[in-house]
Amino acid sequence: MKEKFYITTPIYYPSANFHIGHCYTTIIADSIARYKRLTGYDVYYQTGTDEHGEKIEKKAREAGVTPKEYVDKIIEDAKDLWKSLNISYNYFIRTTDEDHVRRVQKIFKKLYDQGDIYKGTYEGLYCVPCESFWTESQASDGKCPDCGREVKLVSEEAYFFKLSKYQDRLVKYYDEHPDFILPLSRKNEMLNNFINPGLEDLCVSRTSFTWGIPVDFDPKHVVYVWVDALSNYITSLGYPEEDTLMKKYWPADLHLVGKEIVRFHVIIWPCMLMALDLPLPHQVFGHGWLKIDGGKISKSLGNYKDPREYIDSYGVDAVRYYALREVPFGSDGNFSEEALISRTNSDLANTLGNLVNRSITMSHKYFEGIVSNPKVTEDVDNDLISSVLALKDIVEAKMNSLKVNEAIEEIMEVLRSCNKYIDETTPWTLAKDESKKDRLATVLYNLLESIRICAILLSPFIPDTSKKILDELNTKETSYESISNFGALETGLNLNEPTILFQRIEAK
Repeated sequence: MKEKFYITTPIYYPSANFHIGHCYTTIIADSIARYKRLTGYDVYYQTGTDEHGEKIEKKAREAGVTPKEYVDKIIEDAKDLWKSLNISYNYFIRTTDEDHVRRVQKIFKKLYDQGDIYKGTYEGLYCVPCESFWTESQASDGKCPDCGREVKLVSEEAYFFKLSKYQDRLVKYYDEHPDFILPLSRKNEMLNNFINPGLEDLCVSRTSFTWGIPVDFDPKHVVYVWVDALSNYITSLGYPEEDTLMKKYWPADLHLVGKEIVRFHVIIWPCMLMALDLPLPHQVFGHGWLKIDGGKISKSLGNYKDPREYIDSYGVDAVRYYALREVPFGSDGNFSEEALISRTNSDLANTLGNLVNRSITMSHKYFEGIVSNPKVTEDVDNDLISSVLALKDIVEAKMNSLKVNEAIEEIMEVLRSCNKYIDETTPWTLAKDESKKDRLATVLYNLLESIRICAILLSPFIPDTSKKILDELNTKETSYESISNFGALETGLNLNEPTILFQRIEAK
């Protein structure tokens, strides 16, 4: 039976159409999910939308539609965007789904019945855009620490979750599971800023708006967004009503989240799971922001284009590649169209595309596109073959440590070695000497086999391009297992005609 791997993105807040920042997280999760599938895992990749809350209710009212009508249009657009980006999710959850609503109500009731949720009165500072409560010390200047906007003083009857009850267990879990929160800087931030000062019980219901999941035993209350949203990772698996998928996939292997919501995923969520007597996720990775011109991408500022404009102009794999390659995962990065063009030209059009085109074109020119391997070897072959054979384990180590950009760079480095190998072996010179025909065939075989192995390893990142390359090679050897040894490319193959994988882009 295959080993399972359950990976999630955050469920995104559909207050406006999605931007390149949403794409960034989703593409990275997709590449990890595809890599795990490639290597033999039973993958469950989930994404979705967090649709309730005061902000959505307000925006819908301003637009003159119901909240559901407001989010439906945005989510239809989001699903189309994910399709445009080749996102291979297994499940898209919406917090307005009937199954999710019913299951959240049961979770809330269970926690209430066992005494982990109680009724009280909330008085404090609240940020509407972030849907976050803050203490006076956290919002000392009257501004939200996350988004910088004004907070307001609210007072209302509310239910509370006994977050403080689980503080010691949470710290103990951190100590016993040093890789639970990555990067390590996020863990230190949680301990120093939130946990060590003392956790306060968490407000988990609201009465000042109605767009949310009703507390079924006290319907003037709606479930506060974080209990509603965080529960998605288990309600999608049937909890608490049925356990088939729960037994198969829970606990999650990896929650990918933006750094601004790390604290909800590594403080509130683990404590909820402890209260429900469920195992905790193996890992939460809080990545940085993809910025534009050094500033945060902002729906309110509108400082971004529809990502499909980039896809239409440069191709889906160029956009995917840039998002994956440009930014060290975990750090903040900057998105710019100029950098996307530069990366596409240097890595995809030149290093990869030119190599594939040259190698297949020479095979057609000198051998009518028929693959053979007479194995007339020279010392120069050994360095190339050694680097290609080492690639599988190197990429695996990088992906297991979530260094996605470094995994891709390792593949690109081997492709650069292939281009260097062409310069060193000069096939065009060999072709002038009939006695060197077998040596020429060997050189071209080594290139084609190196390209095949690299194309398979690139398939999680640029899947369309990988398929095109393998189709041009006309090979049936496309499995992960086939890259363990050099020489799996079948001799006697008739190569298909090469195509231009990436047109060189003129900078604007």
